[in-house]
Amino acid sequence: MQTVQNYDIRIQQRSSKKTITSVQGIPATVDQKNLLKMFRKSFACNGSIVDDEKLGPVIQLQGDHRQKIFDFLVEQKLSSKESIKIHGF
Repeated sequence: MQTVQNYDIRIQQRSSKKTITSVQGIPATVDQKNLLKMFRKSFACNGSIVDDEKLGPVIQLQGDHRQKIFDFLVEQKLSSKESIKIHGF
């Protein structure tokens, strides 16, 4: 049985036109490096994994990919629609 994991997808304004999309709440059972690799290949962007003291591992991607990440997580059955929260403008 899969435990319910809450994902938080956020967007941050980096400069006048540049944005960063962050994915928080990634469970330890998911291979973060492989997930980042799939995101980068699917969305044609660059990204990295940042270890935050409070939040744990956070995946950061260049650009606004909030809806694409939401669709990807639901399509790959990594999460349900109800457990993903999209934050931002």
